[in-house]
Amino acid sequence: MRVFLTGATGFIGSRILPELLAAGHEIIGLTRSKAGADALAAAGASAHLGTLEDPTGLADGARNADAIIHTAFDHDFTNFVANCEKDRGAIAALGSVLKGSDRPLLITSGVGIGDPGDGRPAREDVFDAHHFNPRIASELAGQALLEAGVNLSVVRLPQVHNTFKQGLISPYIEMAREKGVVAYVGQGANRWAAGHVRDVAKLYVLALDRAEAGARYHAVAEEGVAARDIAEVVAAGLDLPVVSLSPDEAAPHFGWFAMFAGADIVASSAQTREKLDWVPTGPSLIEDLRQMDYSVKTA
Repeated sequence: MRVFLTGATGFIGSRILPELLAAGHEIIGLTRSKAGADALAAAGASAHLGTLEDPTGLADGARNADAIIHTAFDHDFTNFVANCEKDRGAIAALGSVLKGSDRPLLITSGVGIGDPGDGRPAREDVFDAHHFNPRIASELAGQALLEAGVNLSVVRLPQVHNTFKQGLISPYIEMAREKGVVAYVGQGANRWAAGHVRDVAKLYVLALDRAEAGARYHAVAEEGVAARDIAEVVAAGLDLPVVSLSPDEAAPHFGWFAMFAGADIVASSAQTREKLDWVPTGPSLIEDLRQMDYSVKTA
């Protein structure tokens, strides 16, 4: 298939690209720069110049593709709500050229959207249109396209990691470096689901091949890694002390990150593994955090 891949030069998209090529697909990658286009050409893909802020350009990129994988997202979490709304518009633009066809569109969301609200791990079959997480905007855009007949499915991400990046933990590390302490909230018992980037990339390809309209998948290798365990490994890497903060202390310390710092974001991938025969094999989050080079800034 001819696949239009947004985020093709990004952390996850650049790992999906070789998986797609190995499966025999032709790739058109979205990029905003000549440097990105050169990188795509070197990887064996062609480039489509455009940005998330240009819906017409996104639609043009998708128009002649047999399938679309949308991984691009503005990861400036200080403007998280606005960036989720930007993603809503991008998804609508991509889907606008697919109506009346069976061409699949695979979009990206977060595992928190599958939270059943009863303390159990997030699940693939949970979709709450009124969820408080701003990332619900992505899935609402997807739901509208589904109702319009578009063959759309969703990959929900946990903290995606290797030894260089770890999702939200990357800015957490840089914040600790600046503050001089590695902090967690309360006892640090809240947990974050995680998945190695190589396993996540393979999941996208499996989901694209299945092309099941309305399906939601969780790219989760570990249901939950405790915040205190993360903090202790990061503290060892940075050679900084670990501190526990009360909820009242967390807001001024963490700033924009406070909404995530104490959140318990655990998630199951049982349905995903059964449906796609997906078996993650990559290193754990803690293993990657132990192996990373803390002298290099990643966020």
